[in-house]
Amino acid sequence: MEKRRRTGGEGGDRGMEENTMAILDTSGFNNSKISDHLNDDRRAFLEAVRTASLLPDNGSAPTRKMFEAIFHILKDADSVDLIIESYQLLIELDKRFPRVYLSKGEQSDSMSPLKAVSQIVMVEEAWFPFNFGLDSYNEKVEARNPSRSSVDSSGFHALIQEIAKVATEMKSETVGTTFLKNMLLLQYLITVLEGDFLPRNCSYQENMNWIILRESLLNMLLGSRKIVYKGLVKDCLSLMCDLSQLTVFSEETGYLKNSSGKQHHEIDYAMALALPEVKKCTCTVLKTLLIMELDSSRRIADHQGLTTRADGVRTPVVDIILDELIYDNDILFSFLQVFDPKWKLEIVVQYFLKYITKYSVQTRRSSGMVNIENLDGVLKCLSNRTSTRSIIKKISTELIQLLLAYAFQAYLLLSYQHLSKGLSDKQEDDKSNCIVEVCKNMISAFTCLRQENPDTEILCIGKEALFTAAAMLSKKS
Repeated sequence: MEKRRRTGGEGGDRGMEENTMAILDTSGFNNSKISDHLNDDRRAFLEAVRTASLLPDNGSAPTRKMFEAIFHILKDADSVDLIIESYQLLIELDKRFPRVYLSKGEQSDSMSPLKAVSQIVMVEEAWFPFNFGLDSYNEKVEARNPSRSSVDSSGFHALIQEIAKVATEMKSETVGTTFLKNMLLLQYLITVLEGDFLPRNCSYQENMNWIILRESLLNMLLGSRKIVYKGLVKDCLSLMCDLSQLTVFSEETGYLKNSSGKQHHEIDYAMALALPEVKKCTCTVLKTLLIMELDSSRRIADHQGLTTRADGVRTPVVDIILDELIYDNDILFSFLQVFDPKWKLEIVVQYFLKYITKYSVQTRRSSGMVNIENLDGVLKCLSNRTSTRSIIKKISTELIQLLLAYAFQAYLLLSYQHLSKGLSDKQEDDKSNCIVEVCKNMISAFTCLRQENPDTEILCIGKEALFTAAAMLSKKS
């Protein structure tokens, strides 16, 4: 682990800070000033930062004070263009000047030649939008001016809850700019979490130094005593599913329509244009937050005895999601639509395993990761009339069809992704044989389902899955 300082002085060029912050010092944080003048000053400031830091090839990173000012504009602005401009500028600056990154070095010993090794680098003076009690600079800023402070763990959770509240109510109410602003703020915060976590996790995979991940922002957020961890995961899942079903923009009318077709009048046209994409991106970052590989890395650290009692005990995210989906079938369909194939398949397999006798099928490798071919084991169980009879007492036949069809889609997609990676002839034959076996068992499972319940009507998505399986078998024969 290496800590570095950026060139150009602590936190960047102080001359650049004086010139750009002078634009805001007289009015930029004075909310009593006439709104149009205040917004003009803020636009000028954002453009000055962009020009100084991003346009030149050797531009200097903004100082902490400058980052703080941009973040304050994102949190405080009520103009759609200022909200979007400040958000985009923060994203671009983070890409240009990462806080944590991997640096390739070389190491050698007497027994092996030189080889490249990844070394985690953390910029000492980097500004973070979070305050988890470990950054004295952010603590001083918060004490000096709470309205401009960074976000702590409880504030992060509260932001998600506020967005969820509006997302639920907007089925019957117009949407304000605060909703758009909060979604962009959440997107930025999760992007910072991801940017901090990914290089740390890559480094951890190479050197098994758990301390690197223990000090990650994501681990500190989830381990904070200021939030209820399970509640945070459930709220993220619920919000993601709500947003995926929320509203679509009608270009013909310029209004927002909800799923029932009702039009929302008196809404800013610029926000109406931006909202669908912002909503989609918010779903994506929430999904990113839920599927970051912290749990799997933590599991490896636990098995190797790298964790201590201070790390505490946390229920894996996948288990919390599974329990929530079983408890609330209303969000299951949305989940199956929006999640990635790998997670979708894992969740569906685990969903069935709640109702299948444990010895019926081996479901996990010794590493604890779900194998995509475990779907075949579930299908074999459902091809057994005794097992099927037991399962349909607990799960409706419609839900079984839905789960099997989505799992089959995910399985095929993952399988063909593997085939496209240039496997050997033998590996391709083995994979093709596995696909054939899954197709056969898919048809067998649906046949058994009809035999146990002759009144069962095959859903459209079930018919599509059966047609696909039959077509693939016909092609292979």
